[in-house]
Amino acid sequence: MNNQILQNETFDDVGSIATNVGDGFTMVTVGDLIVSRRLAEGQHPGLADIVKLIRESDVAFGNLETNIFDIRTFAGGGPLPEYTGGAISSLLEVAPDLKSIGFNIVSRANNHTFDWGLEGMRETSRMLDRHGIVHAGVGENLAHAAAPRFLETPRGRAALVSFASTFTPWSRAGDPAGEAPGRPGLNSLRLKRSVVVPPDMLECVRRMREVLPHPEFDLADANAAVLAGVTFKRGDEVCYSYEPNSSDAARILLNVRQGKQISDFVIATNHDHSPGNWSEEPPDYARSFAYKLIDAGADAHVIHGPHRLRGIEIYKNRPIFYSLGNFIFDSLQTPLGADMFVAYGKDPTVDTEADLQGATIKDFADPAFYESVVAISKFQQNQLVELLLYPVELGFSKRLANRGVPRLAPPTQARSILERLQKLSYPFGTHISIEDNVGVIRVRPMTGL
Repeated sequence: MNNQILQNETFDDVGSIATNVGDGFTMVTVGDLIVSRRLAEGQHPGLADIVKLIRESDVAFGNLETNIFDIRTFAGGGPLPEYTGGAISSLLEVAPDLKSIGFNIVSRANNHTFDWGLEGMRETSRMLDRHGIVHAGVGENLAHAAAPRFLETPRGRAALVSFASTFTPWSRAGDPAGEAPGRPGLNSLRLKRSVVVPPDMLECVRRMREVLPHPEFDLADANAAVLAGVTFKRGDEVCYSYEPNSSDAARILLNVRQGKQISDFVIATNHDHSPGNWSEEPPDYARSFAYKLIDAGADAHVIHGPHRLRGIEIYKNRPIFYSLGNFIFDSLQTPLGADMFVAYGKDPTVDTEADLQGATIKDFADPAFYESVVAISKFQQNQLVELLLYPVELGFSKRLANRGVPRLAPPTQARSILERLQKLSYPFGTHISIEDNVGVIRVRPMTGL
């Protein structure tokens, strides 16, 4: 990391920029906000208890995974032609509703950013700006999308750097070059995926590529081979491996460092489904890159995307959330494009959008997709001292019209959620105690600050 800094910056014993917030600073973090309608004033038992937790925080963060516009006046045309899990959209009142719930800062870089094209992205930005919700991760070019965005709070200035390693190819922002203007889109972290296999399986891959016509250029590496565009590498077990693009990584780390130089608290957040929504473990690169983000100045790192809980780690007194699952998983998404009807074998002249939604829910048949936590990070003397984890459930067994809205989980389910999170966090050296159906992580203060 570049050590040229401003005179008034302070550092911990490993060189990363110290947290600089007022005593009592709290950050609420949740997972995906997939919401289509106003909720705060609706008939949703238990939601008010969660709203109270959110409103009491200095910073309330979530991943906004939708586009906000009025389909009756939308000038951007229909959803983009490739089916990507549904063209997600929300009614205009979602923006003020999220604000009333207490959210004041959201990430925008994700695989649904461009579901409704450039105008969908722009209209969402306009609505969030209008209602005072800070957002980051998208822009009119790569520099805009990558830049930190700032939230003023009574206990310090917070910054957000948002990026995505799971995204649609056409949504990646670009910088201008010569006469070519910059390309609007999101802040990307491209990943190069390979498959790790034992030596005997790697030899089988080599033999297959030798007999296929027009084989790819062979890697000058005895420990790897390419077959049908997939790189296979020698290892001890079969698994996926990921390597971040060095240019993207450097840009993200630079913006985290810059964000910290002119703020008191930085959240770095990534939208990443890898290795897949089925996995309770993060991809292999995630831990080392999280460390780099924190070393660059991030005070918290939040990963979202796989729609399920993954573990929590404390690194240098900063929280790393490898996934907080879904916070709102609204099943009333509408309108839906024709491509989605085709993908699920439905006919829009016969089947309703609700029929289609019922079909898509089969992709999320595991109740774990409807269980999560609200994480509250508490700081004293510029250090994280405690994490409180409130288990929530999103009504997996409810009818379509009521499913996906959070409430505090009842005692038996709450304990089950927390025990699962204990197991997922154990490999990271994190101890979670369960006290009155709330998970508690107590953090030892660091010396030398």
